[in-house]
Amino acid sequence: MPARTERGRAIAGVSYATAAYLTWGLFPLYFRALHPIPAPEILAHRIAWSAAFLVLLVTAWRRWADAAAQLRTPGTLAWLAASATLISTNWLIYIWAVNSEHVLDASLGYFVNPLVSVLLGVVFLRETLSHAQRVAVALAAAGVVALGVRAGHVPWVALSLAVTFGLYGLIRKRVAVDATVGLLGEVAVLAPVAVGYLLFLSATRSSHFRMSVLRTALLLASGVVTAVPLIWFGVGVRRLRLATIGLLQYLNPTVQFAIAVFVLGEPLTAAHAVAFACIWAALAIYTSEAVVLGRRARRLARMV
Repeated sequence: MPARTERGRAIAGVSYATAAYLTWGLFPLYFRALHPIPAPEILAHRIAWSAAFLVLLVTAWRRWADAAAQLRTPGTLAWLAASATLISTNWLIYIWAVNSEHVLDASLGYFVNPLVSVLLGVVFLRETLSHAQRVAVALAAAGVVALGVRAGHVPWVALSLAVTFGLYGLIRKRVAVDATVGLLGEVAVLAPVAVGYLLFLSATRSSHFRMSVLRTALLLASGVVTAVPLIWFGVGVRRLRLATIGLLQYLNPTVQFAIAVFVLGEPLTAAHAVAFACIWAALAIYTSEAVVLGRRARRLARMV
């Protein structure tokens, strides 16, 4: 591939991936605007409108035959049902955290997530850890333990977000479907439950839909807000090296951290400061090694 073409693909990849991560980083403002709608109701709308948007998108792109072929692969729907359960649990906890003033804890969870993924690789894929990775994981663990000890409780929001998203990524790594088809399969599994719940709320006059013009518009837009960043991410990741994606992924929790402290006014306690210091140090070690290894691999590839 000519250098100019390769550079253009990289620039496009960075643009798409950056747009995805920045959009995810702004999610606290989006979901806070839906307060005081309960988290389960927001989640149900997010699933239902995502399903509707993806049906329109796949129809417009004329990809039904391709989607059906990917979803018919043996075992695919079973794996997607498992990943759907994990991602819906992750979304539910995240929405609750945002509307319960725990955005700082949520950002901590997404900072920890890459290191949780490393551990999951060791446990389930029998991958080995380098010395730098062992140090990084130990530092992150120390930060989480310090937060729990100083705060007087287990930081369950951060841990549950990191673990559910880490397991979700592990499963999606094993399923041979692209981002759009994979999300379509997941919301297809979840949509009947979500729609049933919304009908129940409407029948019992418990629904918050159409009670406010702004909130109704935001609920309707939740399908686009969910699907589009995932599509951007899927386009970006195909054009970039994993080391670059590894660096860009910290945009999301960094923006969330800034919003929590400087916009939403959540207190940055001493316990949080210690935990974030340990985890940022761990991520610096982990990312530095990834960059060095990536450069070494490119040099070896040029020599071959």
